[in-house]
Amino acid sequence: MAPELPVDTARRLVLERLRDDERFVVVSHEHPDGDALGSVVALSRALRQIGKDVVAVLDAADMPVPREYRGLALETVTTTVPDDLEQRTAVYVDCGNADRMPVPGVREGARTVLNVDHHHDNTRFGDVDLVDPSASCTAEILWDLLPDLGVEPDRETAQALYIGLVTDTGRFMYGNTSTRSHLMAADLIACGVAPFDAYRRLYEGVPWAKLALLGRALERVRRELDGALTVVHLRRSDYADTGADESETEGIIDHVRTVAGTTVAAVARELPGTDDDVRTKVSLRAADGTIDVSAIARAGGGGGHPQAAGFTTTMGEDELVRFLAEQLLAHR
Repeated sequence: MAPELPVDTARRLVLERLRDDERFVVVSHEHPDGDALGSVVALSRALRQIGKDVVAVLDAADMPVPREYRGLALETVTTTVPDDLEQRTAVYVDCGNADRMPVPGVREGARTVLNVDHHHDNTRFGDVDLVDPSASCTAEILWDLLPDLGVEPDRETAQALYIGLVTDTGRFMYGNTSTRSHLMAADLIACGVAPFDAYRRLYEGVPWAKLALLGRALERVRRELDGALTVVHLRRSDYADTGADESETEGIIDHVRTVAGTTVAAVARELPGTDDDVRTKVSLRAADGTIDVSAIARAGGGGGHPQAAGFTTTMGEDELVRFLAEQLLAHR
């Protein structure tokens, strides 16, 4: 683990590497969200714009990306790690934890590892760690770097950054939204982003299967601790019965967190596998800002932000609800 550096120092060192090195591989975390995918696309395009050799890699299990992100410029993204990895600088974007790296061998095989992220509980796994928890999203950190790299974003790069910004700020409604978030949005709109087109692609055109899955979720809401904990559990059979894929879970938690009286909202979905290996991915949201849900996630082996976090577990439904209730009480 590299020593923790002041943000300004880490920023300077990252800029040096991005300017001086010639070959890069850009990666992010498993099950990438809008900020992860937008950051991968934006950084890859920016580095190519200044003449760098860049390979952007996603895990094969994460392709194709969820429907709402398919408007991103993903044409050059691959699932194959380059053969000359040892000659490349690896840039991990929006990856808070070394355990969340799905692409094998990159961290160990790359010449240098740059870790660019905004998660406050980042495990600092890089040779240089540019971790700025004050940023609303990793896309904001990249947006801040581009002028010093001599990059003026084209429309596709700006769109990728905008997707990261909009999704991680919850359409500018989460507590991480700041004056800087809106300045960034204005700058990206000036670069050619059409906000309504981005909104429509992200949040409209909902497939029937996703609506049917939401119906299953709402039928199975559990409320504990006088409603402070609101939990939904989605089983494998729900996906099979509705025809929804895993990505259609996106957005369900936003319905759960709006229920009056909720302090912590959770959506737990069973992952594909055998009956003997039932693993569940748990997404957490802080509904009223009084609980740091990343602390709950860390107790479950995961992590994230104070307002949004998650972990993966083998606990059954009742055991999981008890665990979440105990953690909520412990962190009040």
